[in-house]
Amino acid sequence: MCKEVYIHNVKKLFATKQDLTDVIEKEAKLKVDSFIENAISTAEEAHYGLKREDGTSPFLETHIWPVAIDVIRHYLSANKSLTTLQIVSSILHDVMEDNEKILDPYAAKAYGFDAYFQHRFGHYVYNVATTLKLQPLSNYSGDTDEEKQEERFRDYCSSLSKAEYDVKVIKLADRLNNMNFIAKMPYHEKASRYIKEAENFYLAFPLMNPITDEFHARMRKAFDELKKLNTSEKKQDKIIVEN
Repeated sequence: MCKEVYIHNVKKLFATKQDLTDVIEKEAKLKVDSFIENAISTAEEAHYGLKREDGTSPFLETHIWPVAIDVIRHYLSANKSLTTLQIVSSILHDVMEDNEKILDPYAAKAYGFDAYFQHRFGHYVYNVATTLKLQPLSNYSGDTDEEKQEERFRDYCSSLSKAEYDVKVIKLADRLNNMNFIAKMPYHEKASRYIKEAENFYLAFPLMNPITDEFHARMRKAFDELKKLNTSEKKQDKIIVEN
């Protein structure tokens, strides 16, 4: 199961691959079949060696496995139908961001990563991953990167608001994990962006049909904690400057 552990005196959500497979088998009562095993293997290849924003926490253990566990437990607590499709989609939700590291480089080079991914995991999982992937800034108009980022965010929110339930749940679990992680890191630049994006979209997202009350409560809590931390940091900065 997910655990909170201390890494460099900072409390973080942490789960191992074994924790994930235990949740699948013991809580979801599903077999870890070759489909799930292939997804786990691909995630390990794609995210191998990646660290979180603190430069030390492993991406797989503090993001990929915890997000997948969160998704599984949401379906179980909400009495929603849970299959290997939702599990595999949650495990691979960030793989499109790191596709240059994908498991079979020869297939990826010969046919293109998109075709390779779709062939290996199917149209459904591919659609979830591509819906969740942020498009390159070069796809958007604007005189500055900030303007392009704002246009991309609006486009991304529009896409999410129309997405299937599985996409919504995975994205909410993903964003909550990121917000909670950054909340443990004083002075990180992403804090302000997460606060702004929550105010503009993610606080309302769980209340859009289909409503997910559980995620709304958790998003509100994560937002309040992050905003409180960010406010206290700004006050501290002001005191330092004035002194």
